[in-house]
Amino acid sequence: MPTRPCRVEIDLSALAHNLRLLQRAAGDATLAAIVKGNAYGHSLELCAPAAVNAGAQWLAVTSTDEALSAVCACSLLQDQPRILVLSGPFPGDGEAVAKHGFTCSVWQRDQLEELARGALAAGCASALVHVEIDTGMSRQGIAPGDLPAFLETLRAFPSLRLDGVMTHLYAADETDRAATEMQLARLAESLHAICGFVSSTGTAQPKWLSVGNSAALLDASVRERLAAMAAENKLRLLLRPGIALYGVAPEFDTSPSASIAAISGQLRPVLRWTTRITGLRWIESGAAVGYNASFRATHSMRLALIAVGYADGLARRLSNVGHALVAGQIAPYAGRISMDQAVLDVTEIPAESLVPGEEVVLLGSQGQSSVTAQDHARWAGTIPWEVFTSISSRVLRIAKS
Repeated sequence: MPTRPCRVEIDLSALAHNLRLLQRAAGDATLAAIVKGNAYGHSLELCAPAAVNAGAQWLAVTSTDEALSAVCACSLLQDQPRILVLSGPFPGDGEAVAKHGFTCSVWQRDQLEELARGALAAGCASALVHVEIDTGMSRQGIAPGDLPAFLETLRAFPSLRLDGVMTHLYAADETDRAATEMQLARLAESLHAICGFVSSTGTAQPKWLSVGNSAALLDASVRERLAAMAAENKLRLLLRPGIALYGVAPEFDTSPSASIAAISGQLRPVLRWTTRITGLRWIESGAAVGYNASFRATHSMRLALIAVGYADGLARRLSNVGHALVAGQIAPYAGRISMDQAVLDVTEIPAESLVPGEEVVLLGSQGQSSVTAQDHARWAGTIPWEVFTSISSRVLRIAKS
């Protein structure tokens, strides 16, 4: 086991709590736990089986590579999840997709060709696909106007079966819902077109309507609209919670409703990131700290050297801005965060709490104090998603004991 004392602790009981909380909010909808990006930096190896054990029937990943990692992580489980590959198949993925029964989102002919070749190579009768509709994000998906021609193309590949329809809501955290209403209207039109095509051609009816993210799940009005749309088209609703699964509620652009706030307040942080003090020193007024003297002491100060830097994912933009926790108290970053080390101002912390080896909390709670991913995001000018996924692979992830 690595001896450098920079590590992330993953509370799998908190993950299970969050998933069950979200499932209660989702009602009859099925949840696909998003574990892409190494489970948002939390460790796919740890989080994928924990999510399945907590009741997730689906896992959603970016790529076939991640899907194979999820299969490995869940190999010993009694109940095996279905796995949705969100970014579609890349060249060379088809055989692995067919062999392992992954479900891929598709919106281009070349993806259909790849999956059909893969099914033939793997000796599989069929491969399941979810057709993605671009309802306004202009990122991936088939434009609604191009849907009839794409469905005809899909029909030309008998080894591919339309299992679901999906889209992504890009502004579900905007409370005026103008963008979401536009997307839902386009989705409704697309579903009408798909149902008409299925009816006229005798094609098998899809089973799933896969829409949404944490914000859509938390917002009862959006969630209920999606449930009604699924029921009207005789589909099962598949919701895809991401950041909320890891204990962070999406930040809505205005004060969220009481129901959203109630659910958000029950989410539990899953990740705790710690390091240790490796050295202590006093400096005098005027002394420079770190590269380019971006910090100078204004008085006699005590500094703690800690084993973490931007190569571990601690944003350099936190230099002279953010803080960590030592002995449950705030310790500001002093000077520029460097690749492997950072320095804290611990002048105001009692001396008896300051020894080499003392725990430092970068993200998480210590005593009555906490530093959150939202704090890091605010200091660094980013979002909690990036804060989590920036924690590098050299930082050991361990399950909370």
